[in-house]
Amino acid sequence: MALRIAVNEENEELDALLASIPELVKPGGRVVTLTFMSLEDRRVKQAFQAMAREGRAKILTRHVVKPSEEEVRDNPPSRSAKLRAVEIL
Repeated sequence: MALRIAVNEENEELDALLASIPELVKPGGRVVTLTFMSLEDRRVKQAFQAMAREGRAKILTRHVVKPSEEEVRDNPPSRSAKLRAVEIL
């Protein structure tokens, strides 16, 4: 998996997308992310927090949203899913 991430420059692409959110989304618009790897989630969390500190966004999910035990039981790959959301100001 690490090779795929490096070859596809996935981390750089994610960083570029996160940096461009304020220009892509109108005020009042919302951005919701669903990550499956801790490295991705950390980047999203830090980007959302930075936007909030700068007064460019309001964090809608103070705590990460994870799948319920029932969801994980019915859909085991969902166990690593994390949802975060912000509203652009």
